[in-house]
Amino acid sequence: MDEIEVPPFFVCPISLEMMKDPVTMATGITYDRESIERWIFTEKNNICPVTKQVLSKPADLTPNHTLRRLIQSWCTLNASNGIERVPTPKPLVNKSQIVKILNDAKSPQMQMECLKRLRSIASTSETNKRCIESSGAVDFLASLVKNSNHTVGACDEALSVLFSLQLSESALKSFTFVKNGEFFESLLKVLQAGCYEARAYAVLLLNSILEVEEPVKLAALRPEFFVELVQILHDQISPKASKAALQLLINVGQWGRNRVKAVEAGAVKVLVDLLLDSSNEKRACEMILTALDQLCQCADGRSELLKHGAGLAVVAKKILRVSKVGSERAVRIFLSIAKYSGSAMVVQEMLQLGVVAKLCLVLQVDSGSKAKEKAREILKLHARAWKNSNCISRTLLSSYP
Repeated sequence: MDEIEVPPFFVCPISLEMMKDPVTMATGITYDRESIERWIFTEKNNICPVTKQVLSKPADLTPNHTLRRLIQSWCTLNASNGIERVPTPKPLVNKSQIVKILNDAKSPQMQMECLKRLRSIASTSETNKRCIESSGAVDFLASLVKNSNHTVGACDEALSVLFSLQLSESALKSFTFVKNGEFFESLLKVLQAGCYEARAYAVLLLNSILEVEEPVKLAALRPEFFVELVQILHDQISPKASKAALQLLINVGQWGRNRVKAVEAGAVKVLVDLLLDSSNEKRACEMILTALDQLCQCADGRSELLKHGAGLAVVAKKILRVSKVGSERAVRIFLSIAKYSGSAMVVQEMLQLGVVAKLCLVLQVDSGSKAKEKAREILKLHARAWKNSNCISRTLLSSYP
């Protein structure tokens, strides 16, 4: 079958794909709704991609019914060539409709049905999500999570809806339950006693909330939070939940006391065990190494890494095997060990495990300037013990600083 040419005015200027739900901005340019909403809400742009004009009301998108009908007619005419007709999009909701659903949801008999309707509406478009968000739904959903003992199943569904909303930064900051800390405590209880799915939603929401939280509160997180965070990583509920937990660990690990709490919760052992799993993709490995690097900046963290039978070996293995970022993080871990925990026994172990040879190799290949700089520093620190060792090949020794 010959390739069917789509008329250029049917194509979205951003995604270069055929429009399914054309909408026109105040600038007069027409886009596909899904593409322009991603540009505005997900990528947080407030300019028209074509004209570069600043948008006073970015969400003000007018459906272009004429163009949509033309697209549907063209699809019908080309049906014999395998072109499927673009369906007529569902109408957007308004605030009064959402308020009615929320009022109906106060009835225990209708609660689950209303929550499922909200989730369905949110999945339709970003505009619907923002409409739900601005209609008072967030505080209502949070109250269901807080009072989950009273309604079986409502907590899990409410968490699902909250996650599907992908709350904006402004909504999170003005979120009543977030402000007074009640929702954080509710999510912590879900992490402690919820089902796998609820725990996954809880950690994903926590990640969003703590990204906009005040630093003073991040520095005072309770030990129980770290225990549950480590448990999420240990249980490997889902790749998304694991990445969210890793990101949380990295974000809150900027404060020294939090690193100690994470180590006491068993984070180092779990992170090393995760590194031993060869199925981890590149980004996950980078995040694990970044979290380990932070934890090794405290004495307890370095001690736990050295206690783990595979600690030094698995970190060394990841050098030059993940990415330049991964190599740099791994070398930083060894720099912390060499600088602050470099006893004679540890220095000898690094030599026998091939860590020193790997560091010499870092200097010879394209591993990134940061990794080279730190590798050189480590090799200079213990040059007396390593430089003339038989454990390092002559080829690698030639690059010894």
